[in-house]
Amino acid sequence: MLQKDGFFRKRDEKREENLFRPSQAVTTAPVTAANTTDVDTTVPSATAAISHERKEAKLVVGPDIKLKGVEISDCDTLIVEGRVEATLDSRVLEITPHGVFQGTIAVDNAEIHGRFEGELTVRKQLVIYGAGKVSGKIRYAKIKVEEGAELQGEISMLDKASAAVRKAA
Repeated sequence: MLQKDGFFRKRDEKREENLFRPSQAVTTAPVTAANTTDVDTTVPSATAAISHERKEAKLVVGPDIKLKGVEISDCDTLIVEGRVEATLDSRVLEITPHGVFQGTIAVDNAEIHGRFEGELTVRKQLVIYGAGKVSGKIRYAKIKVEEGAELQGEISMLDKASAAVRKAA
């Protein structure tokens, strides 16, 4: 019989070995008149080398995945290949040809190849491709609809003043 503790412990131990520990930080020696040379002897500490920039947070919902009843937050890019029923405020939404999203979304840019049903607010540009089907309450700053795409519901353009206020906030 396989014991979970034994099975997972080795992987966790290996992962622990690779973790950065503060005691391993590189320190700099104080510069005094005795050890001063023309060459910069200071070595940047390891903590200063760590970038404070946040990487893009991307969520991909795979083709056979169904995600229901959630609020997705702190997500920069959502790619829907399966089915999602959620609320989202993000920068980018991409619904692939077999992807379906039902719910409420506020995004900067949206590319829809699949199906969207619900309330969609796009602060910059909404692109609906030929196979795309969008229905519900749709608000956008700019829109591009390819031939063959379906668009129905309450459709309106965002006022430039309210878009500027949202951008400043």
